[in-house]
Amino acid sequence: MDVEMIVKDFIEKHFLYRKDEKNISSDESLLNSGLIDSTGIFELISFLEKEFNIEVRDEEVVPDNFETINNIVQLVNLKRNK
Repeated sequence: MDVEMIVKDFIEKHFLYRKDEKNISSDESLLNSGLIDSTGIFELISFLEKEFNIEVRDEEVVPDNFETINNIVQLVNLKRNK
């Protein structure tokens, strides 16, 4: 499974049940839609750090990095390539 599918699967299992949606696109806003809130971001960060063996620094916890699945994938790939 690639990074995008792993992240999407996690979000759909842990956050999508809170909405009436069936799936989410990779470029849909997770924050503006209310799908993920500030508490959800920290839950997501914890998952990303464990799943991909990365560390998300405090200064990286900004809305732009978690706005969409594509943005999250970009952050993970950047962290993994360091």
